[in-house]
Amino acid sequence: MCGIVGYVGSREATEVLIEGLKRLEYRGYDSAGVAVLNGSGVQVRKAVGRLSELEKTLSSNGVHGGVGIGHTRWATHGVPNEVNSHPHVSFDGKLSIIHNGIIENYRELKNELLEQGVAFKSDTDTEVVAHLLAKAYDGDLLKAVQNVLKRLRGAYAIAVCHADQPDRIVATRMGSPLVIGLGEGENFLASDVPALLKYTRKIIYLEEGWLAELTTCGVRIFDADMKPVEAAVSETSLTLDAAEKEGYEHFMLKEIHEQPRALAETIRGRIEGERVDIGELQLDPEMLRGVNRIAVLACGTSLYSGMVGKYLLERFTRIPTETWSASEFRYADPVIDPGMLVIAVSQSGETADTLEALRIVKAGGARTIAVCNVMGSSIPRHCDATLYTRAGPEIGVASTKAYTTQLAGFVLLAAGIGRTLGRVDSAEEAKLVQGLRDLPGQVKSLLDEDIVAVKRCAKRYKDVFNFMYIGRHFNYPTALEGALKLKEISYIHAEGYAGGEMKHGPLALVEGTFPTIAIAPEGKTREKLISNVQEIKARKGVVVMVSTHGDEEARELADYLIEIPACQEELSPILAVVPLQLLAYYTATQLGRDVDKPRNLAKSVTVE
Repeated sequence: MCGIVGYVGSREATEVLIEGLKRLEYRGYDSAGVAVLNGSGVQVRKAVGRLSELEKTLSSNGVHGGVGIGHTRWATHGVPNEVNSHPHVSFDGKLSIIHNGIIENYRELKNELLEQGVAFKSDTDTEVVAHLLAKAYDGDLLKAVQNVLKRLRGAYAIAVCHADQPDRIVATRMGSPLVIGLGEGENFLASDVPALLKYTRKIIYLEEGWLAELTTCGVRIFDADMKPVEAAVSETSLTLDAAEKEGYEHFMLKEIHEQPRALAETIRGRIEGERVDIGELQLDPEMLRGVNRIAVLACGTSLYSGMVGKYLLERFTRIPTETWSASEFRYADPVIDPGMLVIAVSQSGETADTLEALRIVKAGGARTIAVCNVMGSSIPRHCDATLYTRAGPEIGVASTKAYTTQLAGFVLLAAGIGRTLGRVDSAEEAKLVQGLRDLPGQVKSLLDEDIVAVKRCAKRYKDVFNFMYIGRHFNYPTALEGALKLKEISYIHAEGYAGGEMKHGPLALVEGTFPTIAIAPEGKTREKLISNVQEIKARKGVVVMVSTHGDEEARELADYLIEIPACQEELSPILAVVPLQLLAYYTATQLGRDVDKPRNLAKSVTVE
């Protein structure tokens, strides 16, 4: 989950590296460092903590040169300290390396090196690779990297430079993301495109197992057997503004307020008249008719969108659907057959467990669709078709606009597949399409309101130790997602439950200072959820209700009432989650938390 950056050119490398790392700090912020080549060997600077600490180090002890690599760390092997920070240097002091991922067989490799007399300075798995490369180096850095890769097991994106070849960087990837940026007389590499937007829009998405050699003269790319590769060059449509706060205090608040635009972009071109149109996916009707079950694979917030997706897919396609945590699916000995359709959901398209689970189902002959936000990322490249959510860069660690656009994507996917199979009534589809058209405006109106109840609730209950969230059917996953948001950024313990499970244990928690967030918009399960609320009120519990405008019963029951616009039940999770995002945000800011960089977390989970 770390962020890596590299630069070869005539600029001051440290300036480019720091600028890129600022765009990647959401991937890890335990420590940061740079290594620069300037004809006097490898010059390394590191600092523990946020990137600002490294900037302070460089301001008092700078290093100059036109070739360099940089890293911002999310710790896996070894505690966050300066010794464990990247870049790491080989035993001979000539080679420097940065790494995102995990080397699974590092212990056996380390023991081998120890027996050869190599001394280790850090507790990291990455230092092993540095020493192996130094031993393999015979004047050709590219060849040394190729040879060492044969010995590594695990996930990695690696960039290497050597004092004896001070005009180049060699990079490779396996299971962790890496992109190359092309310039005039300069070239770049990074974990993610936003790190490069200030300098170039020409991007190469490095495939797994490929090796890249960057010099001022250009970029050469080879496959694992060192055969030259003609890699496709993409022109990214992302803008630098999209990766800026634009006046908001935090990226998370900005991204919450970007949801009307993100939803409009996700829906645009995918509804035509009174019909859903997902023709861009080029789904074969005969293939769909052969599907006897659907499995949704995802992790974290994407898993909760997949849970809503299950309800939507079964509602509109009538195909049995299951939702799996990808990290569990990988080890569950799943039954896979050609009649299975798998939908892999990931904001980044690089989620390690989802990617590995996808490889398993592909090997079993299942058909695959990705729901993803990042074009060119690994998961879409492994799938037969992709529905891109068009949310734009999401920098805040706690996902917001990615979640709501995934929900919209599932509505489109479920209705589109259902119509292809002849299982969606045309009048019903027309009503859904109108609801989708209304959705961006409804979210905007919700955000334009001063949601007093949210702010009052955040202020009143910021010091409690526990929250409970309850919902039913489409909004049971909303309860899970609301609880996750609060946990992620405020560090208050919160749990989400299906409303019908209250009497099976959670009700024991209810007392006079214990708040429950009840999600009860219009729909077939609203009355049941209201009954759950009455059970809580009978035990003197505090209730915050999310309900549809004009629900007088909710107004009478709730201690705090949050109203959302009326909409179709299938679309209600998109509207209902917005005030829960704001509740988490305002609670966290009341507590003085670092909303965009919560402790122990990083944005893209690219290691198991």
